[in-house]
Amino acid sequence: MKNIIKNIIKNRIIIQGIIGLTIYVSLFVFNISLKWIVLAGIITGIFMGKAFCRWICPIGFFMEILFSKKDDKSKQLYMYYKGGCPIAWINGILNRYSLFKIKRDINSCNKCGKCDNVCYIASLNNDYSLYRDNKKEPFLDFKCSKCLECIKECPNNSLKLEI
Repeated sequence: MKNIIKNIIKNRIIIQGIIGLTIYVSLFVFNISLKWIVLAGIITGIFMGKAFCRWICPIGFFMEILFSKKDDKSKQLYMYYKGGCPIAWINGILNRYSLFKIKRDINSCNKCGKCDNVCYIASLNNDYSLYRDNKKEPFLDFKCSKCLECIKECPNNSLKLEI
């Protein structure tokens, strides 16, 4: 099961592209109202927090493709400071209250720091960490878009997405 989740995370951009294309077709070919997309975004936020931006949003998909050629720090800054979408605002607020959270098993964590290296919040702001004690948890922050790279990079499977 852990490998399946890591493979899903590894293929996130493809999943986002397919879902994003489906949303565009729904909007412009089948004339589905935008309110249904916004509602789907809010429902996603209740379950996952700000996952819409990195898993579903067609605009986020294109922006990520544009920034993929930049260095890691530029991509991290983009993810940290992006804004302007009402779904992202609502989902960002829901990060604290969403049903699924990233949890760390302190017994299996060897505190290697790989999770913090891939987390754009923890790598840009020293007040946050996924493994260090007495730090804020990045996945509860408004800016976390639940890319789940931290889970993918954890060599001990100490980080999990749980209810």
